[in-house]
Amino acid sequence: MAVPSTAEALALVRASFPVVAGLPGALAARLAAECRVMAVPAGTHLFDERSPCGAFPLVIEGRVKVAKLSASGREIVLYRVSAGQSCLLTSSCLLARRDYSATGIAETPVTLVALPRELFDALMQGSPAFRDWVHALFAERIGELMMLVEEVAFRRLDQRLAAHLLAHGPQVAARHQDIASELGSVREIVSRLLNDFEDRGLVSLGRGRVEVVDRAGLEALATGR
Repeated sequence: MAVPSTAEALALVRASFPVVAGLPGALAARLAAECRVMAVPAGTHLFDERSPCGAFPLVIEGRVKVAKLSASGREIVLYRVSAGQSCLLTSSCLLARRDYSATGIAETPVTLVALPRELFDALMQGSPAFRDWVHALFAERIGELMMLVEEVAFRRLDQRLAAHLLAHGPQVAARHQDIASELGSVREIVSRLLNDFEDRGLVSLGRGRVEVVDRAGLEALATGR
């Protein structure tokens, strides 16, 4: 895939990230001189668990999935980073000088601008607006992660599966493994539940797809009615 020039990428960054467009002159000059433009195909591992963290990404095109993988291969999706966003885990690792504790994978072709650690540190120290933006990123993502913890810990899997299908239906183009990863479960359990849903007339299953048939029935299940 084509990699945009630094000038083209910076124009996209300024359009997508107002905090960057408002940087003072010296920091803006450092950004232009030190940033790295990257374009990667879908499926690329942008970082892996226990790998060092050396740059802060500003995603300008595409979507990145951040997930936690167990030794047995079980996966749970923590959050996604889309165009105009950045990665909570990366900022945390940069600030704490720690390695990554999860995996980041490009779900689609991704174009991003990477800010080296030294530049990230300079922006955090020299731009109150940039620092406030990073803190806001923390607040937003932590809220999402708390909701995820609540879902996994306190809500039955069949209810969460019903809610997931309602949110992404009526046609859900996904493998059972993909749905299991979204829910922090395993394929075998999700497949068993989906087959049960089909037997009850709630969904219709096909290769790589799930069709919502009885929306009212799924809503009743999702809400525990």
